[in-house]
Amino acid sequence: MCGIVGYIGSQEAEELLLTGLKRLEYRGYDSAGLATVDDAALHVQKQEGKVDDLRSSLNGASVAGTTGIGHTRWATHGAPNDVNAHPHVSSDGAFALVHNGIIENHGAIKERLEEKGYAFQSETDTEVLVKLIEEVKRATDLSLPEAVRQALTQVVGAYGIAVVSREDPDLLIAARNGSPLILGVGDDEYFVGSDAAPLVEHTRQVVYLEDGEMATLRHSGYEVTTIDNEPLKKEVHELEWSLGEIEKGGYDHFMLKEIMEQPDALEDAMRGRVRPEDNQIHLGGLHGHWDQLREADRIVIAACGTSWHAGLVGEYLIESASRVPVEVEYASEFRYRDPVLREGDVVLVISQSGETADTLAAVREAHSKDIPCFGICNVVGSTIARETDAGVYLHAGPEIGVASTKAFTAQVTVLSMIALKLAEGRTLSKAELADNIRALAGVPDKVRRVLNASNGALQSMAHTYRYASNFLYLGRGYNFPVALEGALKLKEISYIHAEGYPAAEMKHGPIALIDRSMPVVFMAMKDSTYDKVLSNIEEVAAREGSVIAITDDKDAELESLCEAVVEIPQTKEFLSPLLTVIPLQLLSYHIAVLRGCHVDQPRNLAKSVTVE
Repeated sequence: MCGIVGYIGSQEAEELLLTGLKRLEYRGYDSAGLATVDDAALHVQKQEGKVDDLRSSLNGASVAGTTGIGHTRWATHGAPNDVNAHPHVSSDGAFALVHNGIIENHGAIKERLEEKGYAFQSETDTEVLVKLIEEVKRATDLSLPEAVRQALTQVVGAYGIAVVSREDPDLLIAARNGSPLILGVGDDEYFVGSDAAPLVEHTRQVVYLEDGEMATLRHSGYEVTTIDNEPLKKEVHELEWSLGEIEKGGYDHFMLKEIMEQPDALEDAMRGRVRPEDNQIHLGGLHGHWDQLREADRIVIAACGTSWHAGLVGEYLIESASRVPVEVEYASEFRYRDPVLREGDVVLVISQSGETADTLAAVREAHSKDIPCFGICNVVGSTIARETDAGVYLHAGPEIGVASTKAFTAQVTVLSMIALKLAEGRTLSKAELADNIRALAGVPDKVRRVLNASNGALQSMAHTYRYASNFLYLGRGYNFPVALEGALKLKEISYIHAEGYPAAEMKHGPIALIDRSMPVVFMAMKDSTYDKVLSNIEEVAAREGSVIAITDDKDAELESLCEAVVEIPQTKEFLSPLLTVIPLQLLSYHIAVLRGCHVDQPRNLAKSVTVE
């Protein structure tokens, strides 16, 4: 949830940390802070608000120090304010710590420390961890790295931490358990980040810390051990992302940039994988595992949020293509209900970041029952990518906007490829498979057409609907999950209440809400469900509802029933979600902009949910 950045080297740390925090702000933006160390002192500056507020508070007064840590917060324990902001400092001012995660036994530890005379200023579990390290160091006279290690053996929960000390300016400590941390390896300098965003400007060489690992970094080098103090030899990986990919590139918001990047993102997701010339789908990440998927008695898809909606589309795709039963689970509920997993099952998890805590827990639940688990994620080297048995990368590029857009369409594209591969020699003839592969390969150009043709019209529509208090999104078949996703996008960034339903369910309750002031958005494709959807539209129109239709065949009858119709190109029915979702993303974006909402950093949300 929160963002951590750290640096040790020969450069002045302050500006480097502030820039890194700005790149991490999509992970949390309730408050921000940094701590730097020079030869004589530990300098800490923190406050409620965004990184720009922190920068302004410094008033251009640079604080010396070539070692430092920074943090941008998404509040879990304690309100977002100056006191609860990170870094937190030991009672004697000797060291500072930043933390991402939740210390689940912080209450018991705090009670114990209070009995020993420790006082607490904040409401955070992080301050408890700082005081615990301080107490271990005081009681044992251990070095700071050893005191950190000993303290971490006493905590229960998730953490990603970074620590600096005024007593040892040539020291930066990092450790993780459940919250991601990456080490960046430069020329005589080292970096720490919650993800790659603050690192790519300085180095492409990274080391991924695993759960239960701790790194001690100095100007002269670094070493990694387990929390049990076993030395480790870590592999250095090269980042795929470039600096340009994590900048706005002239767009007002990352979300708009990422919406507009979708044609390229889908082409990248299909590159080398969708081969119309030889009628093949090739997914190298699943090489050697296709028999497990083809012979599965059941496929269980686990995901959260937008990824869960993609999983629902995947259910329709895979069941239609392979006739294998598919169940889609909220990853946040999966392990807590003691799921029934049997021999013959396969678990498929979906996560943009590859770090989603609940989804990672689903991976571990599957493995605990000896069930094969495959992953679909975007971030190369992420924890889910490393812990699943195999999987497929999206290759959609970095997604910085909190509201997911191109990741959703890339996930649906990968699921379409998996479904077609499973259909090969099963439910589709060679000619039918070739036709479907050609159709999939043609989707990116059709997405370009939607973006070019409808963006202006949707911006105009946003002026009409910006004042609505509620929206209803309705779809059938493959486009029911798109209705859910459209409603989620509007809720996330415009703060308008919205619900998505299967269109036929409207009569079983939601129709009671319909009046002139409630827009109802229909996915009205000329497919196998069109006649039924048209009947639902007529039911709304009869009650003077305000109807918006997304369709691939704008005829007179539909236009007569609707206030607004957005036309998209025709494609195969199973591929229609890749096109119908685009106008919904754009409508949500333009409404949010007109309402003055912070599109890229909506209130109370963070990009990567790395705590439960």
